[in-house]
Amino acid sequence: MIKPVYSKGKLAAKTGNEVMAEAMRQIEPDVVAAYPITPATEIVQIFSQFVADGIVKSEYVAVESEHSAMSATIAASAAGARAMTGTSSQGLSLMWEMLYIAAGLRLPIVMAEVNRAISAPINIHGDQSDTMGARDSGWIQIYSENSQEAYDNLIQAVKIAEKAKLPALVTTDGFIISHCMEVVETYPDEDVKNFIGEYEPKRYLLDLKKPYTLGSIDLQDYYFEHRFQVAQAMRDSKKIVLEVAKDFEKTFGRRYDFYEKYKLDDAEIAIVAIGSTAGTTKVVVDSLRKNGIKAGLLKIRLFRPFPVEEIAKDLAHVKAIGIMDKADACSGAFAPLYSDVAASLYAAGATVPKLANYVYGLGGREISISHISGIFEDLVKIKDGNKTPPISPEYVNVRIKKTM
Repeated sequence: MIKPVYSKGKLAAKTGNEVMAEAMRQIEPDVVAAYPITPATEIVQIFSQFVADGIVKSEYVAVESEHSAMSATIAASAAGARAMTGTSSQGLSLMWEMLYIAAGLRLPIVMAEVNRAISAPINIHGDQSDTMGARDSGWIQIYSENSQEAYDNLIQAVKIAEKAKLPALVTTDGFIISHCMEVVETYPDEDVKNFIGEYEPKRYLLDLKKPYTLGSIDLQDYYFEHRFQVAQAMRDSKKIVLEVAKDFEKTFGRRYDFYEKYKLDDAEIAIVAIGSTAGTTKVVVDSLRKNGIKAGLLKIRLFRPFPVEEIAKDLAHVKAIGIMDKADACSGAFAPLYSDVAASLYAAGATVPKLANYVYGLGGREISISHISGIFEDLVKIKDGNKTPPISPEYVNVRIKKTM
């Protein structure tokens, strides 16, 4: 029988969307502005019912588009409010302009984001094209393998964003996590509120005693310096992520890091993955280990800022690594996660392991145990010198050339 990790926690079967809405209820932000989009609609729909029923005192703003949702959230945050939103796919794309503005203005907005494919063609199912497209917009990005992580990550994101003075988004995989039910442990409202604390912005537009200008024109004289400050804040936020994770473990008993190492320490072959696919990969790793094959997994949790030095150190000993991307950059070269992992290893200055890039799951295409087993079989050949790593991504389970 499953037992709560936290002595005062409660177990219940919830979907990813339900548990993210529950976290938002416990956080009780001052303002939530949102526009519906599949498969994230349910998060803010449930939260709006909390508002309507008087369960939370938050101001819910129903807007006419996702661009407006982010604009309203930016305005609320700039005015000194704790502000949140939620979206997915084309909704995130419609926010593109405002994502950069939120980060550039150093506003600690938190977003519940459900990963979904980007059109065209039109598709409502889960891949990570949306957030990968926004990977360099100045938002901290935290990915979740399951609903429990989504709940825990959203709570931590509030504290991380407010300490770093940067916006943060927390993701789940569309439908696989957002709409599937699993047992999740939630914590008492009072304990969550004590953990995140009261929001006390150091400056805000409605502070009449300390007025300041926000969003003014910034040409050659200072634009460069201000963009540098955003980039430096992102680098500095790594320390904050670990500090908050330490506080979270001390309070609620669950440990989080930049990433999870699963049987990686002595691995000769390994996969790097993000999101729900990591769970399936663990099953394959366990099976391979029983057969004497030293397989492992590195599951990315924190994608932005990317933990360059740490990943390079923990992967340096692995002989062959498969980096799995649930998005394709269409750059003619490699996909986003591969590019970051490869650059990290190269920058470390050590001997770079043999690397292979695998693009999978676009538009919600199934990725099964047999597919992941096939990737590990590939890595064994690469490790032993019986196969040369491809110079472009291999596409897994696609019905054209390069099918695995």
